[in-house]
Amino acid sequence: MVELVVGSRASQLARAQVREFLAPVRERYPDLVIRHRVILEDGDLDRKAALREVSERGGGSAFSTNQVAALLNREVDVIVHSLKDLPTENPDGLTLLPPPPRADVRDALCGGTLNALPAGARVGTSAARRIAQLLHARPDLRPERIRGNVPTRLARLKTLDAVVVAAAGLHRIDRAEEIGELLPVGLFPPSPGQGALGIQVREDHALARELLDHTGDLSTDAEVRAERAMLAELHGGCSVPVGAFATTTADGVLTLHGQVTSVDGARQVEARLSGSAAAPEKLGLAVAGLLLDQHADRILAEARALA
Repeated sequence: MVELVVGSRASQLARAQVREFLAPVRERYPDLVIRHRVILEDGDLDRKAALREVSERGGGSAFSTNQVAALLNREVDVIVHSLKDLPTENPDGLTLLPPPPRADVRDALCGGTLNALPAGARVGTSAARRIAQLLHARPDLRPERIRGNVPTRLARLKTLDAVVVAAAGLHRIDRAEEIGELLPVGLFPPSPGQGALGIQVREDHALARELLDHTGDLSTDAEVRAERAMLAELHGGCSVPVGAFATTTADGVLTLHGQVTSVDGARQVEARLSGSAAAPEKLGLAVAGLLLDQHADRILAEARALA
């Protein structure tokens, strides 16, 4: 009997992502025994401390450390992550498979539209990038940091004027009716890898890699590799205001838009380049270089000090 143990976080969204990923696997291998194991992360257990503090305390990422440990300890065969939550470096012995086609990359404003929000409106979000971008577009807004799963954050609409979450998550848990406005990616490029799944396996697990080989999408793979390479070169993470969005044309041209915004929204630098989809990391490094030429490192240093 061939068995595949799939791990993920416990949230409704994480479970939905596992179902989405496994649907074509089950169809292709109807006799394959698949078990889903829920793994709690420190970021799920501690929703009061800053994410940077939670990550440093656990010696890794607030939303992936325990899952990675389970994979390394051979307790599971594959982990289905939200790619935007995953550090840009894989631990020794692990690798990321090409992800399936990604969902909507945009951020969703719930509770109204950006232009219609009243002056001084209170907007909830958990991301430094979103706070910075919102203040760049509307300096009068009062962002409030909120934590928790998607339904928990949506529930804050009872006390806030609006909240911002990833559109992909709303679609995956069938809450798309909550969307007041999809923020344009040209002004609000998302977190690197947003909307994509991160499929992580052990390098030496040949069977798992063979079983999952057909699930990847090459265009999505090139796009997120470019975005994550840019983030890595900027020494970024979930606590810094970095946005990135790559697109691929049918003839293999990859275009990457990168953006860094100060925490108060006052300063913003951007860069855009095109290159070959066959060399996504090269493009990511080049865009990062253009951002650094505009002193993005100073903006990021200030953001890290405030995280």
